[in-house]
Amino acid sequence: MTTSDIIIIGGGPGGYVTAIRASQLGMKVTLVEANHLGGICLNWGCIPTKALLRSAEIVTNIKHAADYGIQVKDFSFDLKKMVERSRGVSAQLSAGVKHLLKKNKVEVIDGFGKLLGKGRVEVTKDGKRIAELSAKHIVVATGARPRVLAGLEPDGKLIWTYKEAMVPDALPKSLLVIGSGAIGIEFASFYNALGVAVTVVEVMDRVMPIEDEEISAFAHKALEKRGLKIITKATVKKLDKAKDSVTATLEKDGKVSTQTFDRVIMAVGIVANIETIGLENTKAVIEKGHIKINAWSATDEAGLYAIGDVTAPPWLAHKASHEGVICVEKIMGVKDVHPLDLGNIPGCTYCTPQVASVGMSEAKAKAAGYDVRVGRFNFMGNGKAIAMGEPEGMVKTVFDAKTGALLGAHMVGAEVTEMIQGFTLGRALETTETELMHTVFSHPTISESMHEAVLDAYGRVVHM
Repeated sequence: MTTSDIIIIGGGPGGYVTAIRASQLGMKVTLVEANHLGGICLNWGCIPTKALLRSAEIVTNIKHAADYGIQVKDFSFDLKKMVERSRGVSAQLSAGVKHLLKKNKVEVIDGFGKLLGKGRVEVTKDGKRIAELSAKHIVVATGARPRVLAGLEPDGKLIWTYKEAMVPDALPKSLLVIGSGAIGIEFASFYNALGVAVTVVEVMDRVMPIEDEEISAFAHKALEKRGLKIITKATVKKLDKAKDSVTATLEKDGKVSTQTFDRVIMAVGIVANIETIGLENTKAVIEKGHIKINAWSATDEAGLYAIGDVTAPPWLAHKASHEGVICVEKIMGVKDVHPLDLGNIPGCTYCTPQVASVGMSEAKAKAAGYDVRVGRFNFMGNGKAIAMGEPEGMVKTVFDAKTGALLGAHMVGAEVTEMIQGFTLGRALETTETELMHTVFSHPTISESMHEAVLDAYGRVVHM
């Protein structure tokens, strides 16, 4: 039996950050990871997909080089090298996580952790028990896996999950993406940029349905302009596999049709990894497929906590990391620690054009009873966006008409995944329209669109 102050099961962005912060606070920390340090995000999610999307962005820019006065002849790209670069980026960062954990004196055990109850964890490797651990505090950070729909199960060859989609041997000529959330739209954008005929099917009435309706509609048009075929309010009833193709049966408005594709990507959400980690040996409660926690990530079992994708949404890496930090700071009695405000967690989708948001949409703000003031600014009025050749975009702001509080901000266009942090910081500081209007934005920058969207909400927009 090895005793620590805290055991963390899972070494993803939630787990490893929690481990480092716990060590900084003086705790003896043991981290158990069954697969890859850095988790799905670093190895098979957030990071490698961004590397692939960067390659696709460069391909797109080269295709339009003539618009910038640059002539490119005999242009081609190497898919294998794109994939190799993506995997290399993940490997580099995974090694970096290993270094950080060693630097912070975190004990790392390579194995599968299972809760035994009463502050104990069993670790197995290849079916063999290799350790039993004990600690007063245990944090579950086991993440999630792709959701599988009955009759539409991935086979790794014709029907892909994100893993297969990230390491293709060759480009398909046609591709069906089922689901238009961040994962689905990002892969659709990547393959479309490389010349694949991409069709996206979404069961809801619009793409990226968690986004503000106007932003969703803007993105829909922009994606179609780039060649994507998008079918909303539709379901895939079944997939019939042939030797090297898949025929999908689609239903929309009560009408059934079939289309054949070379490959299919399933992107219909996630399922928490909770089934085999020993929760039955604890008092932890499962709600809607996820572990129930309080504001400090504590479960109903004393000394047992859960963070990240095993808990309620949003399922984002940065949310998991922040939850873990708050959790251990609360345990250690850090002064001024406060619960995570879910309304201040930004969301980003790295398609082309990019989409980013924080806080409430206009519809949700109205549904919550707010009298709102809404501002909009189109990138067509922004000098930097036009100079970059990226005039397709919009910033939308939502304010409480009574107090001037920033309720939400929503963006679509170039670099908005970087810009959203400005509004996120504003919400964290409880800023009002006055501070935002009095803030000086550098010129020329695309971020000036943020300023103009605030001014527009109060009838003071300048460049529109």
